[in-house]
Amino acid sequence: MNRILYLLKTRGDQTAQALAADLGMTAMGARQHLLLAEQQGLVESVMEKRSIGRPARVWYLTEEGHARFPERHADLTLTLIEGVKTVFGEQGLDALISHREQQMGQVYQQALAAESGLEAKIQRLAELRTAEGYMAEVEADGSEQWLLIENHCPICTAAQQCQQFCRSELALFSQCLGSDVEVSRIEHLLLEGRRCVYRIAPRR
Repeated sequence: MNRILYLLKTRGDQTAQALAADLGMTAMGARQHLLLAEQQGLVESVMEKRSIGRPARVWYLTEEGHARFPERHADLTLTLIEGVKTVFGEQGLDALISHREQQMGQVYQQALAAESGLEAKIQRLAELRTAEGYMAEVEADGSEQWLLIENHCPICTAAQQCQQFCRSELALFSQCLGSDVEVSRIEHLLLEGRRCVYRIAPRR
């Protein structure tokens, strides 16, 4: 069942048939796992109309299902954010986030310096982000253009409380990949997106 939850997390809504194909099992076997997960409140389903053929049942994660991929130290982070605001004000919080951005930037730039070519750098960046819990992957998006997809946000609760984190991460990617590269966020978890997605391409 955990593998099914992982696929729903990383690929979004799926039919039992699609999940079965990815997992190398029968559609009946996938449905049994899905029904068990549904009983536990981890998934739900909806009938989706198709342009051709009959409607298909599509499965997706519930809030409880998403919670199976927990954030790290969320309560402590929120407490610290509120403490910084109280003691140092918004300027103090901005300074703290800027310091974090600079530290991460140094680590990322050092790691990416060993890679040759923009695609290799993006792949390396995805590896770094995955190690931090973001479940990141890279997809080609046309010629010389890629999508950096983050299927999970381990600091989501903190970002909801302080969206400077989101602005900082966008700036961080731009800084690490260089001024000749354009980075834009095209899907945002906090703006009703399922995940965060960044489009990366050479600046024209």
